[in-house]
Amino acid sequence: MTERSYSTPSGEIRYWLRRKDSEGLALVFLPGLTADHRLFDKQIEYFRDQYSVLVWDAPGHAASWPFQLDFTLMDKAKWLNGILEREAIPNPVIIGQSMGGYVAQAFLQQFPGKLRGFVSIDSAPLQRRYTTGAEIWLLKRMEPVYRLYPWKALVSAGSKGCAVSEYGRSLMREMMMVYDSDRGRYSRLAGHGFRILAEAMQADLPYQIDCPAFLICGEEDRAGSTKRYNRAWHKISGIPIEWIPNAGHNSNTDQPEQVNELIGRFVQTLEV
Repeated sequence: MTERSYSTPSGEIRYWLRRKDSEGLALVFLPGLTADHRLFDKQIEYFRDQYSVLVWDAPGHAASWPFQLDFTLMDKAKWLNGILEREAIPNPVIIGQSMGGYVAQAFLQQFPGKLRGFVSIDSAPLQRRYTTGAEIWLLKRMEPVYRLYPWKALVSAGSKGCAVSEYGRSLMREMMMVYDSDRGRYSRLAGHGFRILAEAMQADLPYQIDCPAFLICGEEDRAGSTKRYNRAWHKISGIPIEWIPNAGHNSNTDQPEQVNELIGRFVQTLEV
C-alpha cells in the first residue's frame, strides 16, 4: 500500500492505495467513527491481489490530523470524490463500516451514478424516516457524554462494545489509544461525528441508493439501534442482508473470513 495525502481547506487527509489494474474494479474501504484504516487490515490483505484497494483515515482521525472539525458529512463525501478523481477511480465499490456507510450514502446523494456497488457493514440508512426525534436529539449532544466518561473505562467499554472477538477488541483498543495523549480530541471527534450525522439525517434528503447494494450486520451488534435500523432497512428497501453470527458492531474484525467471502461474492456479481 502506498500512503498518499489529499489537501482540503480543513486539513490533510491521509489514505493508502494499492493499484491492481487501472481497468478493473476498485474497492474503497471507509472505517467508522474513531476507527482508522487498520479496521480493514483483514480485508485489504484478502483483496489487495484481486482488486485495486483504497482505505483512508477519515478527516480528523489518526494520521489525518491536525484537522479542523468544521466540516459536514457532505464535505467528507466531496473530499472522497476528489481523492477518487485524483486517482482515476471512476466507479468504485464502497465498503463502509458504521460511519463509513453514512459517508457512502452522502456520496451517492451528491454523485449519483458514480458507484459500481455499496456494501454496508454495521451501518444504517441516512434517510430521516428510520430515526426518531429523540435519537437525533441525543446524537447532537454526545460530546459532553464522552468528556464525562473516565478514559480507561471508555476504552474498555468502546473495545468491548464494538467487538466480541479478542482480535476485534484488541484492534479497537489500539485505535482508541491513538488519542491517549489528547483525550479531549477523542471527545471532540466523536461528538462532531455524531453531530454531523444528525444534521445529515435532519436534512431529509432522498439518499437514494442507485447501485447494487448489500447489508452486513453482526448478530451481536449492540451499538445503538444498528440492528433495528438494519432490519427496517432490509424490509423497506429490499436490499439483501446477511447476519453474521458471533460478531459485534465491527463484524469485519470479528468474523473476517465470512465477511470477506460475502464481499467477494457480491463484488463478483458486479464483474459480470
